[in-house]
Amino acid sequence: MTTTELLTLPDTANHHDHKFHQLVFGLEGKTEFDIQGRGENVGLGRGCLVPSSTDHAFCGVGENRIVVINIPAEKIELAPMQEQIARLFDTPSYFTLDSQRQVLLQAICQEIKQTPADSPLLQACGQTLLLSIQNLIKSPTPRRTHSYIDQTAIDLHIQLNMHRKISIIELAGISFLSPSHFHACFKENTGVTPHQYVLHKRLEQGREKLTAGWNVLQTAEHCGFSSQSAFTHAFRDHFNTTPARCRKTAIQA
Repeated sequence: MTTTELLTLPDTANHHDHKFHQLVFGLEGKTEFDIQGRGENVGLGRGCLVPSSTDHAFCGVGENRIVVINIPAEKIELAPMQEQIARLFDTPSYFTLDSQRQVLLQAICQEIKQTPADSPLLQACGQTLLLSIQNLIKSPTPRRTHSYIDQTAIDLHIQLNMHRKISIIELAGISFLSPSHFHACFKENTGVTPHQYVLHKRLEQGREKLTAGWNVLQTAEHCGFSSQSAFTHAFRDHFNTTPARCRKTAIQA
């Protein structure tokens, strides 16, 4: 049976092999993999295919999280596509997700976080990602000849990760651009820097939550602010009122 889990890798190097295939996606932070002498970083937007009985080394770098899907080597339970899926694991490889699949990964991970370990939904999540990678490798996305930013993918990534720090590196990764190039293109497209844009999204979300009756501390934490006072200061500068007044006005309306 296919199993799916979220893991944080230790910062000490480990290596092993196992009797099942493994599909790995970078989700947060950075991890390092070495598969048969080929080492690469597996961060957001990157992943790797590890065939069964293949020795591989791995370690985390600081705070990290990966999605791991374990697939039985003797029988891939995805008929009638068993043979096509099995071919994915003929050789170890690394891959890069396009922006649409990054959004899919983020959405599925939200389900995984809220799903009990014994739920059949976990298997369905893993199979969905596995089939998506099969399609990606079968028909790779052509390289773009110009700088392109998928604003919808950027917005959804911000929404799904509102509770934590969002770096320009991971936003740039969604668009397959270097951080400096992404920063320049983003500002040209939107008129604000990526940092300002994320802050505005946090504050807009904060106002929605306050209007819905959330308390100030709960809202600050949900929207990724380091403290209630930091949220209050930024909210007042942006909306010319305090979060407490905003909430009180909404409740009285």
